[in-house]
Amino acid sequence: MVITFLLCIVFSASISALLTPLTRKFFISRSWIEDPIKKNQKTHNATALSAVPRGGGISIFLSIIITSLVFLSLDKHLLGVLLAALITIIIGIIDDVSDLNPITRLITNTLAALVVVGSGIGIAYVSNPFGGIIDLSFLTINFNFFGPHSVWVISDLLAIIWIVWCMNVVGWSSGVDGQLPGFVSISAFFIGVLGFRFSQDITQWPVILLSATVAGAYLGFLPYNIFPQSIMTGYSGKSLAGFFLAVLSILSGAKLATVILLLGIPIIDAVYVIIRRLLSGRSPLLGGADHLHHQLLKIGWSRSQIAVFYWSISLVLGLISLFLNSQQKFYVFIGIILLFTGFILKVSRRT
Repeated sequence: MVITFLLCIVFSASISALLTPLTRKFFISRSWIEDPIKKNQKTHNATALSAVPRGGGISIFLSIIITSLVFLSLDKHLLGVLLAALITIIIGIIDDVSDLNPITRLITNTLAALVVVGSGIGIAYVSNPFGGIIDLSFLTINFNFFGPHSVWVISDLLAIIWIVWCMNVVGWSSGVDGQLPGFVSISAFFIGVLGFRFSQDITQWPVILLSATVAGAYLGFLPYNIFPQSIMTGYSGKSLAGFFLAVLSILSGAKLATVILLLGIPIIDAVYVIIRRLLSGRSPLLGGADHLHHQLLKIGWSRSQIAVFYWSISLVLGLISLFLNSQQKFYVFIGIILLFTGFILKVSRRT
């Protein structure tokens, strides 16, 4: 199983690495490149940016699709996930070519989440950090429509919120070259590794291989995205990353605590930014130069340093997650909140 896991990563990374230059060439030929003047919150150098296209999600998506069809059996759950991913990438490409407004993005994020839930994937329970589990399937609606169906209201609603939340939070941490594909590939890798604890359960094998597929797809894209990047992930690659990390955490037995820990910095940064925007009377959906990577740029960090910082945090938290139970993950996350708050306040004073 370990050999197949590693082979899946290599296969997915190879396809992504082969398709990314083709995607870049296609976008440049159509003059679909980033406008360095349009958005003042961009963190990239205007001169270097003028010839850099978005649309990186295309090669990542195709890599995930091809690898999944080669290594996985197509059941109703995988079909639902891939269909939702198709919706995500279509909207992402449209946004990469001509920017969509935040409300449209949010609606389409929700549509993708509904497809996942409609395929029978939900959060039936979550681990209680103080012991035991919390059952979320107690509120059920039964109906008959071309056969009997059941809707777990709380379970499905939480799954929709979680998927939409991750699609946005992960995307917000993509402001500098190489930042997002690095920590996403690390996070997906550790979700897969954690799945080996339950490898005796055959239902976990597809989840482990899908984690490897996602990790490989973003790993293969990374060399083209590190500073100075030749192609951006774009909204297509960002939203797809959050989508798959959210779905993997659900499929792997509702390991929400693990993904919350792995994405600790992006999640806390997102909450901090939302609170700041609300207190200043701004919409939390509109972009701005107030994320952690923006602040680090202002105090003199290079783009490469910021990317490595995010990778390192994800790697350390991933290694830690291998040895923690749910209660310990909860306490570690509280510690991260306190450390991050102190760090961001220190950075804010300097800016």
